[in-house]
Formats: sequence, structure tokens, C-alpha cells
Amino acid sequence: MKKVFFGFFLAISFCIYAQNPQLINTLELEPGSTGLTSKNLFNDSLSSSFCLIIKNEVKGHKHMKHSEHVIVQSGEGVMRLGDKEFTIKEGDVIFIPKGTVHSVIVKGKKPLKVLSIQSPYFNGDDRVMVE
Repeated sequence: MKKVFFGFFLAISFCIYAQNPQLINTLELEPGSTGLTSKNLFNDSLSSSFCLIIKNEVKGHKHMKHSEHVIVQSGEGVMRLGDKEFTIKEGDVIFIPKGTVHSVIVKGKKPLKVLSIQSPYFNGDDRVMVE
């Protein structure tokens, strides 16, 4: 079942990416940014998709109402997911279950660019900071 879901998720994410690949490829950190640029790509009542460009880090937080998939487009970092810590890099796909504390620290000189797909619709009101 996991393989079927993962295959379906990858197919959907590549379709989303294929709808507007230039948008993701051309996004850069905003001038004067303190470390995070977020661009809403697509959304409906069931899900939201964002391109995030992270200069330094995203502090520990969790979401009480939704889960999240992260697809690393470029860059490298160290992600904390619950009680696990691991390196992430271009091409990695990470599933973050609702209620799970997660954070990331960018490694290297290049920002981390990720596609974040959240379900159900995400408007930012259920982000609970833990650090």
C-alpha cells in the first residue's frame, strides 16, 4: 500500500511541477530577506502547494490539522523529524505526519529550495512553534 501511495504522490507532484516548471525554477530569495521566501503555487480545499526557499533554517514546529510532503528541489540540509535527524538533498521526498515536530538547518552556501505540499488546505493558522 505504501508503494502505491508513494507512486501516486510522485505522479501528482510531477504533474503539479509540470504545470508551471518555470515558476519554481525562477524563484529566488527576495532581496533583503532574512532567510525564507514562500510562494503559494496551487491550492484548493483539499491541499496547498508552496515553493519555499530557505537561507538558514526553519525552527522547530508542528501542524495540528494537516500533514506535509516536502520534495527537495536544490540545496542540502539537516532535517529533524520527530526524534530523528538526517541529511536531505535534491530529489529527496519527506513525509511529515500531522502533529510531528520538524525543523531544518541549511548546510552549504546555497539556499535550500523545496516544494511543500500540505493537506488539507493550509493557511498558516495551525503552525505551533516549539523552539
